[in-house]
Amino acid sequence: MKTYAGIPEENASLENSKVMLVTVPYDGTSTWGKGADKGPELFLNASENMELYDIETQTEPYLEGVYLAGEISENSTPEAMTEAVYQKTKELLNNDGKLFTLFGGEHSVSIGSIRAVGEKFENLTVLQLDAHTDLRPEFHGSTSNHACAVFEANQKHNLVQVGIRSMDIEEAEYLPEGRVFFAHEIANNENWVNDVLEKVSGNVYITIDLDAFDPSIAPSTGTPEPGGLQWYPTLELLRRVFEKCNVVAFDIVELMDSPMAKPSAFLAAKLYYKMLAYYHLYNNN
Repeated sequence: MKTYAGIPEENASLENSKVMLVTVPYDGTSTWGKGADKGPELFLNASENMELYDIETQTEPYLEGVYLAGEISENSTPEAMTEAVYQKTKELLNNDGKLFTLFGGEHSVSIGSIRAVGEKFENLTVLQLDAHTDLRPEFHGSTSNHACAVFEANQKHNLVQVGIRSMDIEEAEYLPEGRVFFAHEIANNENWVNDVLEKVSGNVYITIDLDAFDPSIAPSTGTPEPGGLQWYPTLELLRRVFEKCNVVAFDIVELMDSPMAKPSAFLAAKLYYKMLAYYHLYNNN
């Protein structure tokens, strides 16, 4: 039996796990760097080579259990993939008291999971860490394109965007007013974490495109934009979100296969595990 990070089977069953992990190896709409379909495999491999004691929180998050809930392989069309993710997420959310997590794939995989989570949890804030706004209503003839990843979320929920440094002019009219934290502003604002926290409350879905990070620490993404977020300030933000709010789900996307994939894959593995540590630290249910 294959388990997350090679953890013991007794920590990997649905019954014994507080966390559910779905993988979506989809790369159907990316427009430049291809290879995000290999992201989940790279992430899981890196996770198996990671120490499972978290120094910061002095915990071993895997002891709370992580259930590998399967791979969503539907790739006939972007819309079919979105529907498959939606249905799988909806099914898993019936397991109350467990955290839903997803690893992509390109960012379009988040559309279906956010839709399902938003139907279950009222007053949802979607916290997006990303280099790109992803607010196009449709792109290349599809509303399930990676460039549309949070358009629907912005229409239905409280969207907060962090790390943005690239967008098309057509997206400007859809920006969530007062809830966009551009990278160039973050660079000159020592209080940016507190400013973000003021906009994030209640039930929270966190979606992290790895290109939110500076390419000096996460080079293997589809569109590595200069001027991105750094490791420790990002962890501070995430820890405080878990402390303040009820994080009900999160995803990490856009890990791309390349000759330089290992550093980015290991960052993704550590990021996922850190988020589990923060979740368990503040959710002793």
